[in-house]
Amino acid sequence: MPGKTSSLTPLESRKQLLLAESELNRAQMVQEWQTMAGEVRALVHHARTLSYLAAAAVTVFTGLRSVVTPKAKPAAKGSWMQTILKGAGLLATLWKVFAPSDTAAKK
Repeated sequence: MPGKTSSLTPLESRKQLLLAESELNRAQMVQEWQTMAGEVRALVHHARTLSYLAAAAVTVFTGLRSVVTPKAKPAAKGSWMQTILKGAGLLATLWKVFAPSDTAAKK
């Protein structure tokens, strides 16, 4: 208000200005930390997803390789039961990798 004199000295006025600036800086720092924490959480989520996909790819590759890889020496023709069991083992492995689990649904 014009004409009204301030009861604050210049030193007290400067102190209040610095305190207000400090509070603004503190609030901005908290907001930046929260933003950074959200980015880190998103990065961790992407890394976990990538590791799950990599593990699934390795499992599928290993399973297919064990079925498709030719034997070093030709063996006697296996029984049809061995072929079924080997296929069932591959299917079980694939099911473990790709089946929805409770832990994946929670994340």
